[in-house]
This record gives sequence, C-alpha cells and structure tokens, in this order.
Amino acid sequence: MGSNHGFLDRFNQRFFNINEAIQQCFETRVSIIEDIGKHSLFNEGKRLRPLLFVLSCDLCGYDKEDVYRLSAIFEFVHTASLLHDDVMDNAEIRRNRPSASHLWGNPAAVMAGDYLSSLSGSIAIRTNNLAFLKALIETGTKMSEGQALELVHTRKWDIKEDVYMDIIISKTASLMSAACLCAGIIGGINDQGLKDLSRFGLNLGIAFQLIDDLLDYISTEKTIGKPVGKDLREGKITLPLIYAFPDLEHEKQNEIRDILEKDYASNEEYGRIITYVRNSDAIDKVRTEAMRYKEMASDSLNAFHDSPSKDELLALNDYLLDRNY
Repeated sequence: MGSNHGFLDRFNQRFFNINEAIQQCFETRVSIIEDIGKHSLFNEGKRLRPLLFVLSCDLCGYDKEDVYRLSAIFEFVHTASLLHDDVMDNAEIRRNRPSASHLWGNPAAVMAGDYLSSLSGSIAIRTNNLAFLKALIETGTKMSEGQALELVHTRKWDIKEDVYMDIIISKTASLMSAACLCAGIIGGINDQGLKDLSRFGLNLGIAFQLIDDLLDYISTEKTIGKPVGKDLREGKITLPLIYAFPDLEHEKQNEIRDILEKDYASNEEYGRIITYVRNSDAIDKVRTEAMRYKEMASDSLNAFHDSPSKDELLALNDYLLDRNY
C-alpha cells in the first residue's frame, strides 16, 4: 500500500477551520479537564469524522456559518470514545504519545471523556433539530454497545466473524455514518438521500476499520503511532486472526489458544502469532473484504449529482483503503 501522506493536504483549509472550531467550542472551568482535553484533542488525529461531516454538508448544499462548529461534535464524540477505550485497555500509548489515562490516571480520563460527550450534546441541541439530536444520541448508544461487546469477547479466540463485524460497525462505522447522516439532515435532503449518505459513511467506516486492524499486524510502531500487535496484546481478536486461524496447523492453533488464555504473555509469544497471520492468506483476504466495502460506499453516492464535494468524498474513500497509518 502507498503511504499517501500528501493526500490529506488538499483539505488543509478545512482542517484549519475544524481545528479553530474545536478550540472555540472546547472550554471548561476545570483545569484537569482542560489539560486532558488539549492533550487528547490537539495531537496527530486525522479529523476524519468532522471532515466527513463538512464534505457531506457541501454535498447537500448546506453552507451556513455553523458548519464547522457542528463538525466539532464528531471529534468530541470520537475523542471521548478513545479516552474510555484506553482506560478499558490499560493503553499506555495513543498516537505516538502517552495516553491520557497513563498520564492522569483512569478516573480523570473517564471524567474527561464524559465531559466531551456532554459537550457534543450541548452543541448539537443548539441546532433545534430533533432528527439531528436523535441520530447523535442513537449513535452514542450504539458505540457503547460495541464497546461492551468487545469487552465481553476479549481474549475469545473463537470469536465469529459476524460478532467482530457487529463490534466494528458499532464502535467505529456508526459514528462515520452519523457524521454523513447528520449533514444530510440539516441539509434537508430527502429520505432516500439520507439513507444513501448514511450507507456511504457506514461502509467507508467498515473499510477504514478493516484496514486499521490489518495495519495492527503488518505495519510498524513508528508508522501507526502505537505498538504493532497492540490490539492483539489487549485481547482483541480481529479479522486477520479470525481468517488465519482455521487454516493453521493444530499445533499452532493450540499455541494461540494458550497464549490468549494467559494472564500474561511475552512479546515473543505475541510476535509468533503476528508472524503466523502475516504468513497466511488472511492479509489478502482482509484487503479484499475492505475493498468490497469501499466499493459499496462509492456506489452509495451514485444518485448524487457530480460535484467537487462528491469527488472529494470518493477520493477520501479511496485514500482510506490505500494507506499505511
């Protein structure tokens, strides 16, 4: 896969406006929330969710001055989910930096995440649009369910593909879908258009997460900003291992079971699992599956008239598949 590091440069002005809006919307009288918020919000995050919202607003002809302020909602929700995720995973690194929970402790990180979730709601309610607010709240509920599902299936080496898909749809794809859907809602497009936009964000989000899970096996720590095999070490069984496991020799299958069922396993042991996956056809199978969802996302925009914003959304969809971080 190509790095495409320069691809996102075309959105630099939009990212600048998004970051300004995040800075303007994020304010608190509590210093520890301010410190954690700044640490977590202003780092190497891609701003994909607010960007999807802004581009979708363009697609729907919504150009009011609150576009960027509303886009901040989706970064706040996303960052809140990462704060909570790192607490549950005991993660020490996030985007090449110490995680907030590692620096300030779990209770403070949880409270900061709760604050960002509440802040997103207070921004959304100012739209006076019940459908917008409903979509956002339902997405938060779904993300929580996904987190709970993942927790229940931690270190379950026999997790099924449909359960894995339920987890990534709920935890990741649902928020990307909501960013696109909410843009359509305030843009006043028809019901079929809303379904198409929602489907675009959903399928893009699934493809995005499939590639993320693939990179956890094949990339480097420097490139992805977290240790390779981080998800595996946290007991998260993702599609590369799900695909590779059935075709492995019984000895290797038993070895993987033993490693995953341990309270502690060494880096060398996790490294062997990573090698087994890398040497299987699971890598190509995951890429093929991601491509399938990427194409479904593209097809979801067929009914929209050609425009620069449509071209940008399609190009972003392509980029998210062909990346190495």
